[in-house]
Amino acid sequence: MTFLRSAAKPFQAIPVLKRRIDEIYGLTGEEAALFAASHRGEAFHIDALESIMRKTGIREEELHCCPTYPLNEDAKAERHRGRESKRRIFHNCSGKHAGLIALCKQEGWSSENYFRSEHPVQQEILETIASFAEIPQDKIGMGVDGCGLPIFAIPLKSIGLSYLKLACPDLIGDATTRLAAARIARLMNEHPDMIADTRFVCSTLLRDPNLTAKGGAKGVYGIGLRKERLGISLKVSDGSEQVWPSIIASILTFIGYGNLQTIDSLYRLVPNEIVNDNGKVVGERRTVFTLQA
Repeated sequence: MTFLRSAAKPFQAIPVLKRRIDEIYGLTGEEAALFAASHRGEAFHIDALESIMRKTGIREEELHCCPTYPLNEDAKAERHRGRESKRRIFHNCSGKHAGLIALCKQEGWSSENYFRSEHPVQQEILETIASFAEIPQDKIGMGVDGCGLPIFAIPLKSIGLSYLKLACPDLIGDATTRLAAARIARLMNEHPDMIADTRFVCSTLLRDPNLTAKGGAKGVYGIGLRKERLGISLKVSDGSEQVWPSIIASILTFIGYGNLQTIDSLYRLVPNEIVNDNGKVVGERRTVFTLQA
């Protein structure tokens, strides 16, 4: 059993896309992609979020995620240099929260407690997770995520199955859900830098139109491959995210993945050679795991 953490975001966005909230409020593709994002607070992320707030009429204080500074170090330093205070839209989950609040407004649901597990929006998300993972709702583990929303624990293999369906929505029985899944996956591929930032593994993978991918805190990751019709899930046991590029590149190499440019781009993010402050190679990263089908 593995908590999805932010790897759940594409599925948490499904109810929002099913109601076409982006079209109702006239959002751009970049803005709608933030519904599934763990954005790292670069200036273009914040500009898009502020545009969402204006178009939907959402007030920043309505977001349940706490005020913070951006995850991207350069973006955080820029806010500090400007002597800016922490903000809720700097939080990496703020796009997800904005989408759910907009859905509440459209459906006439209260947005004051949208973060509680009994709220209609959270019940629909739970139903969505159960459908993608093919697990009864009462078998899904529940917790509270870092941003304050409910989060879900499912078997690691079920995460892979969920991402397979996201990449290959023809496997989804319900037509409305199928269309919403295809739309959020397309938005992620069309606007990869909105999902994380310009130098992060999620955005790097999503530049490959054959892949849908999203990571979550403490080392969980899900990938769907369209042409190969394959779902991949992994969990780094010590919770590290730094080793994601090496692990994922090794998996893609092992299965004979054809887009070598994607594999090379992962190794450029985190090279296997470990170099000290003097520029001397002092070690290497090497994968030693085996794959389970």
